[in-house]
Formats: sequence, C-alpha cells, structure tokens
Amino acid sequence: MGATYKLQGIQEGVLESEMTSFRSMNGHTRLRGPMDESVVGSTSVPNDIVLFTYPGSPFGLRVQLYLQLREQPFIMPRPDREKLGVKYRRIPILAIRRDIYLDTRLILRTLERRFPDGKLGSDKPEHKFAEKLLEKYMVEGPVVQEAAGLVPTAILQNPKFAEDRKGFLGRKWTQEELDQGRPECLLFVRNLFDLLESTVLADRRKWVLETEKPSLADVQAIWPLDWGTKLGLPSHVVSEEKFPKVYAWMSRLRAAAASSARERISMTGDVVVRYLRETTMETAQDEVDENDPQDLEKGTQVEISPADWGSDHRDSGRLVGLAPDEVTIMVEDAVTLRLHAPRTGFKVTAIGTDASGGSTKL
Repeated sequence: MGATYKLQGIQEGVLESEMTSFRSMNGHTRLRGPMDESVVGSTSVPNDIVLFTYPGSPFGLRVQLYLQLREQPFIMPRPDREKLGVKYRRIPILAIRRDIYLDTRLILRTLERRFPDGKLGSDKPEHKFAEKLLEKYMVEGPVVQEAAGLVPTAILQNPKFAEDRKGFLGRKWTQEELDQGRPECLLFVRNLFDLLESTVLADRRKWVLETEKPSLADVQAIWPLDWGTKLGLPSHVVSEEKFPKVYAWMSRLRAAAASSARERISMTGDVVVRYLRETTMETAQDEVDENDPQDLEKGTQVEISPADWGSDHRDSGRLVGLAPDEVTIMVEDAVTLRLHAPRTGFKVTAIGTDASGGSTKL
C-alpha cells in the first residue's frame, strides 16, 4: 500500500499554464516563497503531488474539483507531460514522486488510499456502493459518449483537435457528424439532469449522500453536468429554471471548492519535471496476482494502452504489479518511473504476444 500522508496546502479554482505552491503550517495556510530553480527537493512540492492537465479538460476538471475540496495545490499544463517520456495521450495524469497514475478513476482511488486523513470517500458500505455506481455510470457508462457530442463545432476548425481525437468514442469528429448527433446528445444530457432532480436531490438535500460536507459521491456525480453547462446548453433544454435543485447543488459544490482559493505563486513546468527526475522513488511492495486470468509473471516485459481510442500510444516496461483493479510497470527511459493504470479499459500485453495473450504471428 505504501506510506500514507496528510494533504496540505490550498489550490485556487483556476486552470492556467502555471503552477502554485502552498504549505500548511500550525493549522494556518502559509504561502511558500518563489521557488528557487537551482534547488528542487521533496520539501519544494507539498505531498510530492503534481497534476498534469490543461484548461477545459472535463476529466481534468473532475480531478481538480477533488483536489480543491482536499486543499491540494498542484495543476500543470498538458505540454509539460511530454517531458516525462510517457506515451499515454490522455489527460489528466497524476505524479506522486516517480509514480505516475493514468486515468481519473485510478487517480481518485490512489489519492483516497494514500492520503486517508480527510478523504472524501465514505467507509459505509452502502455509500461506497453508491460512489462506485456513480463512477461506473458517469465514466465507464454512456455519459462520456453522449456529453462529448455536445462540444462546439467551432473547435473543429483546429485541425490538431480533430486529428488528435480521431477514433475517440467511435467518432470521426466532423462537423456533419456532430450536427446530426446533437439532438440525441441533448436529450441524453437533459435526462441526466432530470435523473438527479427527480430522485436523489428531490428532497432538497444539501449533498448527494446527505453528508455534512461534499463527499466523493458529489465529485463523481457533478462533473459531466458541470461540464455540460460550460458547453452552452440551450436554455429550453437545460436551465436553472427547469432544474433548480441540480443547479443549486452545483452552485454549493463550486462554492465549497472555491472557498479554499488563495493567492497563487507561479512555478514553471520545467522546474517540476526536473524535480520528478531528481526525486527518489518510494519503496513499494507491488505483487503480481498469481491467479490473474492473464497468467503474467512478475518481470515480464509488457505494453499497456487504452483498450479503445489512443491504443497506438503504448507504454512498455517491466511488470511489477498486477491486481484486479491496477497494473504497474517499471519504465526505464530518460527517468525511471513506475507507471500505474486501471485494469478496466486498458490492455496489458506481453511483448511478443497479441492482446489475447497468444504469440504474435508475422
């Protein structure tokens, strides 16, 4: 499981191409001074956490909201991700020292596990069940597919956007395709708002699980709705007038996250990447499940990649951990890293075999 830590610091609720650094001292939040680029050590990065993302990423905003509620400081722009040598193309990515975590599902699970003091998740079985169902529906279910169909067609004028996402969610990302699918996507999102309005929020509770403060369930539930409102949904389909309880809940959650905002101190991506390269790697007790259906042995050279879009961008390394919900490989490139990915939605393939585990035939 590794060592556990207590989250410290404050994150301002804005995504920009710079980073902020804060430290909590004696129960009070104190801003650190500007970082000296000649000295990069573990004391310079609160909790050794760095989040790689970019403005507007709905999945990045999902993790950002979580980190704001946990009062954790770091946000980093996407271009600096490439300096790590990680082939994985999606955003966000979380780094804790030299451990790199892919996919928001694993990122949130890791933050809950490694920083249990003040975690947002519940210990009640029925609440944990609700949190997991929300995660599966909002991330692994149809929500992403339908909500993504509402992106403004103007964004397609950027050829890099369309090329970078070709094949994502089974789409060609053409204006004609988006225009044709928009009515169906709007209907789905409207029904998603109605789902919360007419069920869990119908009794005007403050938070999804009737907790004293926002919980992991609120983070799991809000992100596609909040992102949808930023896409400029037609008011005759989705609006505060039509879904007052959902909008009031979203407003409370945004306010709870923003209440921890403080003045920011800039910190360049180059400094943080150099910090990650120079920091020591934590001792881990990774195990390979001997009963895993893939029957892979520890030390096997493997590739990991998303099972759908982006599968051409594979990361390879030595298998050091294989559990039902996580795979870990040791990547030795410009810097040695431990790369972690969830099992669901990712392929793990021994180098020299195909995805089903059989020998590759040339």
